[in-house]
Amino acid sequence: MSRNRRNAEPIRIEGLSIIDIAEEGKGVGKADELVIFVDKAVPGDVVDIRVVKKKKNFAEAIIENIQKPSTYRVDPFCSHFGTCGGCKWQHMDYDAQLRFKHKNVEAALQRLAKIDTSAMEPILGSASNRYYRNKLEYTFSNKRWLNATDMEFEAEGREMNALGFHVPLRFDKILDIEHCYLQAEPSNSLRLRVREYALKNDISFYDLRNHEGALRNLIIRTSSTGEVMVVVVFAYAEQEQINGLMEHLKVSFPEITALLYIENQKKNDTIFDQDVITYAGRDHIFEQMPVDGGVVKFKIGAKSFYQTNSEQAYELYKITKEFAGFKGDELVYDLYTGAGTIANFIASGVKQVIGIEYVPTAIEDAKFNAELNGINNTIFYAGDMKDILTGHFIAEHGKPDVVITDPPRAGMHADVVERLLEMEAEKIVYVSCNAATQARDLALLKEKYEVLRIKPVDMFPHTQHVENVVLLKLRS
Repeated sequence: MSRNRRNAEPIRIEGLSIIDIAEEGKGVGKADELVIFVDKAVPGDVVDIRVVKKKKNFAEAIIENIQKPSTYRVDPFCSHFGTCGGCKWQHMDYDAQLRFKHKNVEAALQRLAKIDTSAMEPILGSASNRYYRNKLEYTFSNKRWLNATDMEFEAEGREMNALGFHVPLRFDKILDIEHCYLQAEPSNSLRLRVREYALKNDISFYDLRNHEGALRNLIIRTSSTGEVMVVVVFAYAEQEQINGLMEHLKVSFPEITALLYIENQKKNDTIFDQDVITYAGRDHIFEQMPVDGGVVKFKIGAKSFYQTNSEQAYELYKITKEFAGFKGDELVYDLYTGAGTIANFIASGVKQVIGIEYVPTAIEDAKFNAELNGINNTIFYAGDMKDILTGHFIAEHGKPDVVITDPPRAGMHADVVERLLEMEAEKIVYVSCNAATQARDLALLKEKYEVLRIKPVDMFPHTQHVENVVLLKLRS
């Protein structure tokens, strides 16, 4: 591979073998010891590429020709693949996706934590790899992403309004979605009907640069119990426009259980500090999971956190409970408890669960869900984990027999890891959505703990994301 002077022909490489896959769905190849990330390449492909960006230690490239397709390569089933920022592994067979997710978790634990992964258990795939999400958030924009076909029309003839997803690296450009395979009906029908009504009635779509316009976001939540929540987020809308759209949805979709709206005129899309107004039905829906011969119910509001793959969340929690191996008399600390889903799921099998979470509204949900299910052996606290989990807190509530921790992608704060080492619970079950930060924390916990079990769980098919559950036991 030769270096090119400025303004010279771009670097092209023929017959590059793709040997691995990285995050963002890019295949990995090597040429003259230079690591090359190739967009939309699959391990096993042999491709001709053109380099579009070159750094000292790596380069990025696009495929110009596939000489030999990988046996893992499949045709993407979504027409938006390649432009939309989601489902970036859709061009790879699902069994192969699982194989590479398993491998990536294993590599992170070996490389960053020096953990023996020889007994690592096979990754658990998702029974549904289409229509598996229970929540989607769409964005309105008056600046639609234009593809090659769109550009053939005269500018004045183009429809520039869109309701869909952000195009990667473009905060102000929205891909207009015709059909999304992430969430089951009535999700697609709802989105299309809202867009149709807005265009027909000249309701303006939001301008993400200038912060003006009436319609901002559309949030759709569904549950395994068949309930549906729709939240329309308006910006600068007249009450007549709000009432018109909400009434149209109420009449057109009688299956909507909770029909809500928000007026958000802030510069960002977050709704946690916004008032939610109930237009029709309840202000929440219910989800449920089987447990110990019965069910545990969860109330889900517009702002509630709940695992977005309901079926696989149940499998994840079952694995967490199995790893913990409860006998019935344990005191359990559930760190980063969220809305208390794991805490309330395991409560019937232990003496007491103490859940800690930094989001106060999530803790309110956790307490409500405990009361809803008649669970009286859970206690929940809201606040920063490193500030709450102190020596005084442990002295007051007792030393836990088991700690379950399910932190955000950034992993646990160093002070929290230090507290776990001081606490010396007999077992720790560490659930993570980021194997790299999990490995970093495990490397510190190895001072007193040994890893007994490891099992990845795929919550998000056709993406690089993967959950991982690790059981640690205090050394004698």
